Amino acid sequence: MSEPSDEQAAMQHYLVCGTEDCQKNGQFYCNACHRPLCEQCKDKHQKSPNTQNHEIVLYRHRKHQLPVELCQDHPTRNKELFCRECSIPLCSKCSIMKEHKGHDIDDLEEIYTGKYAVWQGEFSKIQKYFLPTTNDLKSDIEEDVTEIKKIMKSFRASIKAEAESLKNLVDEVTSESIENTHTMEKSLLKMLKSQETTYDDYITYLWKMSDEFQEYLSITNKKLLFTKTLKIQPIPETTKPVPPEFIAGRFSKNDITKLLGKVSVPNRKPEKRKIQPMEAESAHMKSTEKQLEQSKEKSDMKQTLSLSSSVTKVREYSVPGVDCAYHVSVDKSGRLWVSDSKGNLVQTDLQGNLLQKMQTSGGFEGYHTATRDGDLIYTDQNKKVIYRITQDRKITEFIKTGDWKPISIHSSRINGDILVGMYKDEETKVTRYNKAGKEIQHIQRDNQGKELYKYPHYITENINGDICTSDINNEKVVVVNKSGQHRFSYTGQGSRFCPYGICTDAIGHILVCDGISNTVHLLDQDGGFLSVILSSQQGIKSSRGVCVDDENNLHVGQFLTNTVTVYKYLQ
Repeated sequence: MSEPSDEQAAMQHYLVCGTEDCQKNGQFYCNACHRPLCEQCKDKHQKSPNTQNHEIVLYRHRKHQLPVELCQDHPTRNKELFCRECSIPLCSKCSIMKEHKGHDIDDLEEIYTGKYAVWQGEFSKIQKYFLPTTNDLKSDIEEDVTEIKKIMKSFRASIKAEAESLKNLVDEVTSESIENTHTMEKSLLKMLKSQETTYDDYITYLWKMSDEFQEYLSITNKKLLFTKTLKIQPIPETTKPVPPEFIAGRFSKNDITKLLGKVSVPNRKPEKRKIQPMEAESAHMKSTEKQLEQSKEKSDMKQTLSLSSSVTKVREYSVPGVDCAYHVSVDKSGRLWVSDSKGNLVQTDLQGNLLQKMQTSGGFEGYHTATRDGDLIYTDQNKKVIYRITQDRKITEFIKTGDWKPISIHSSRINGDILVGMYKDEETKVTRYNKAGKEIQHIQRDNQGKELYKYPHYITENINGDICTSDINNEKVVVVNKSGQHRFSYTGQGSRFCPYGICTDAIGHILVCDGISNTVHLLDQDGGFLSVILSSQQGIKSSRGVCVDDENNLHVGQFLTNTVTVYKYLQ
């Protein structure tokens, strides 16, 4: 029996065992038969004389089946062997032909499996090292672009300021020089006016003397005989003015450049950007990898954990102090935090008894989360702050988010990191903080530069480190890997999809509420639809908040009632 297609899987509640007439969960896989097996059929398979030597592994560790390729020389046979001497694939009949006699013949599927492992390793390197490292380098470039623009802007401002200062000095000197010419001109004209007056007086004197001599020269004038000889005063001496000289300024463009200063490129060799070697990844990523491996080991220890054939209600209770249950968080002590659309946030025990209540600015978002230490952290959009409530009920300011308004929040069960969905104006992003509150990552765009989110109002993390967000404005669930690379988006099963509360379980399932159909959808780790796990048939009329506790119970809150219902869906 072949593996079910995506369309077939979408119609099933889980992956069906490949044994004929068996409808149980096929959580194991026979690499020899290439088919999924349930636990019971696996035991029979290993006990059967015909199949007891077959390799059986967990389904997610399966070998991928060799692609079918027919032999050109023997069209009824598949190419399943590989000739190392000729480096070509063969069918079983080709392998015994004389041209391949004595050659080393290998199982093509083993080679394909080895190649697949190599490709998977290379793919892992791309996802875990090359893409994050290159994105870090790209971020460095973006920071350099911002810094260069900032520096050049300051240079332009300095040049304009220097030019303005020089222009002011030029205007001042020009004004003083022009005023000096007026003063000099006034002084010289005054001197010349004085000389002109001197000559005017002398001319008057000469006319007077002329008249007197004319009188003396008259024949009838006897005085000439008795008058002493008259002498004419000499012409007064005056000096010519010494005109000022204008010495033109001697300057060039270079002189102005020296005065203003200039921008130049330093004569030094640019530094190469530091590329983090693959063997020396950041301590945080190493820590995350280690935690993920531990998580995988725990998952392997729970290899008997699988989907039940039906969903069972465990208990149900009303939560005092809230009108509805938009979001649910379960802390390690088994106590429950529930919030409604009016900002009421309450803590109850598992019997529904009120332990504490507070008023927040939250609404229909997943704005609170329990940490691995048993504390609760929640967002305040208005104040742009994330608060922490310790087990002794002390509230402290934990993280300030600057200009960004925090919407949704999740505390990682893998490493304690804090994932926050936030927005500012028309921008949205997911930011990762470490457990001390230091920002270490932000996720905003895919590889094509397109915005990933519009309003990530619920957020969670899967066992493989994937970050899963419900984006109500995008009408989809957006999933990126731990490096921030987009993996897939889930858009529901109908024409409209309105995702609300989202969570994951111990074996990597994704559970998300649909506000259109008021159901809870169950997805596999890669976004494949498995089933509508909860609907009106299980008494769910308006699912909004979902959370899986440490005992693998699913807690569901609704917006039409303050009731939280607990279900068992894993066995």
